[in-house]
Amino acid sequence: MNPTKPETQALSRPDMMKLLAAGALVLVALVAFYVFANHSLLVRVIGLLLAGGAAVALALRTEPGAETLEFVRGARAEVRKVVWPTRAETTQTTLVVIAMVVIMGLLLWMLDLLLLWLVRLITG
Repeated sequence: MNPTKPETQALSRPDMMKLLAAGALVLVALVAFYVFANHSLLVRVIGLLLAGGAAVALALRTEPGAETLEFVRGARAEVRKVVWPTRAETTQTTLVVIAMVVIMGLLLWMLDLLLLWLVRLITG
């Protein structure tokens, strides 16, 4: 039997060009950030952020970008469905965990003392 391979779609030419343009825009912005090092840092950072935003906007106009955006929207919808614990529940759970760590630490310490005593008894 042939194992089934997941289907992979090749990027369409327009999508590939858009992604390359987005990457080139980021590279140009990074080069410009360092070339204009003698200018104000604030202006350079704002320019870098604007170019990054434009690159992301361009990348989201592709098929993989649209799929990514849909995935993020779905993830946000799932996060909204989560029932988060109250502050009291979180505090109680934390205290139980701390108590169990202390108890296990004491038990392991006592086991270590017992084994040390047995080794000293055997070896004299």
